Amino acid sequence: MITRESQQMFNFALTMKRIRIALFISGNGSNARNIINYFENHAQISISLVLSSAENGLMDGFCRERAILFAHPTGIEGDTYLKFCQEEEIDWVILAGYLKKIPIDFINAFPDRIINIHPALLPNFGGKGMYGKHVHEAVAKSSVRFSGITIHLVNEEFDKGKMLAQFAVLLTNPSSAQEIEGQVRSLEIAHFPSVIDSVLLDSIL
Repeated sequence: MITRESQQMFNFALTMKRIRIALFISGNGSNARNIINYFENHAQISISLVLSSAENGLMDGFCRERAILFAHPTGIEGDTYLKFCQEEEIDWVILAGYLKKIPIDFINAFPDRIINIHPALLPNFGGKGMYGKHVHEAVAKSSVRFSGITIHLVNEEFDKGKMLAQFAVLLTNPSSAQEIEGQVRSLEIAHFPSVIDSVLLDSIL
């Protein structure tokens, strides 16, 4: 029989367990560095692993200084990424500028525990091929007055997972793709880590 006291102790133990995050990157890792800095002294969440789809000496050095495992696996299509995450006992995966499609086997291993950020207000300007500058160029050529970021869960379709948060910015008229990129980038830096924080802490309540 579970007593009230034992249930309270169990709940307390859950809250004390640190959530272990893996960051996946493809570019220079600026979003990842921002996330790592945000969680550096967090009581319940730690960045434990960074996997990059490209060689990245600067990110490797940044992670070494913070005792975070960094690796450059050959590709996510096999089970290498999954093995890294399993060996490091990863709880959540964050795509911080990761451009490869996540295989269904990997998604099944982390159901509703993979978070991505898209540099536009989904469902517009999403889907295959819509990443980075391609998104901002499409927004600049359109007549929309707002752009922004969408933070969402990952499923088997590009940019179709459950939305967790959106943040918008009013565009000047006209706006170049470079200007839009700068405005959207500011939203990413300001909001992505705190949304991750909120979602992950909610998951253990």
